Amino acid sequence: MPSQTENSRRYLDPRVLDKLGRLELKARQAVEGFMAGLHRSPHRGASVEFAEHREYVPGDDLRHLDWRIYGRSDRFYVKRYEEETNLTLSLLLDVSESMAYAGEGQVSKFRYGAMVAATLAYMVLRHRDAAALALTDETLENWVPPATKPSHLLAITEAIERAELSKKTDPGLVLREMATKLPPRSIVAVVSDLFADPDRVLAGLRALKTKRQDVIVFHVLDRDELEFPFDRMTRFDGLEGFDPLVADPKALRRAYLEVFGEHREKLRKGCLSHGIDYQLLRTDTPLDVALTSYLSLRGKRGTRR
Repeated sequence: MPSQTENSRRYLDPRVLDKLGRLELKARQAVEGFMAGLHRSPHRGASVEFAEHREYVPGDDLRHLDWRIYGRSDRFYVKRYEEETNLTLSLLLDVSESMAYAGEGQVSKFRYGAMVAATLAYMVLRHRDAAALALTDETLENWVPPATKPSHLLAITEAIERAELSKKTDPGLVLREMATKLPPRSIVAVVSDLFADPDRVLAGLRALKTKRQDVIVFHVLDRDELEFPFDRMTRFDGLEGFDPLVADPKALRRAYLEVFGEHREKLRKGCLSHGIDYQLLRTDTPLDVALTSYLSLRGKRGTRR
């Protein structure tokens, strides 16, 4: 069985981290830019000045609970201080069966998405911000609550390593559930192939936005799904409950590409119309290229594509 350190290395490529390290300031601006100035830098000096209350989230330090508010409202709130970060990155990683797909010579969508999640967690934690992870399919399968310790990366990669890809997906339902759990004003990064009804997906994303979350959608797809390159009689194995199909792909290609293109475009436009970042990630694109492109554009423009 792999050790915790080995699990961490499975999802973190030193070459990718090196490339992103060169964009450290820009990537930092990209993350902080979502907060519109709300983030308090841990490098500005020590302070114990009280800043605000926020609702308790599992994993918060119990020493900061405000018992006076609990006595009045019967609800748990924690005190926040100026030296503390206001930035939490919550990663929602799809672990449904369709994420197991891998075209010839490519990594699976799940592995690619897991590397995206682990890399973003690493970047946030190295700046002493908080990272959390939710593994999702039809339901919330596993929740690693937010923490700021560098060692928290091991908890995140351990949870990824234990994931089982065997169920259907319902991101819309899970996103609405997560909207009730996450602290306000956090960054939520959804890493998924989004094989679900676009209207339900967009409804879930809007639920996050109404909770004052800054949302990024990383739409992870294989080249085969985008280009449908098959040219011989092919058996297409059904995923997430669909039966296998033997068909001539040449007869299907045009209709497939049209329907799939409409599906993706509806998601993209729906995200952008609600102020949600949408980023297509192809599994045949080197991860450092994909993330560097996104973060550098975010840092330079501070705008959404």
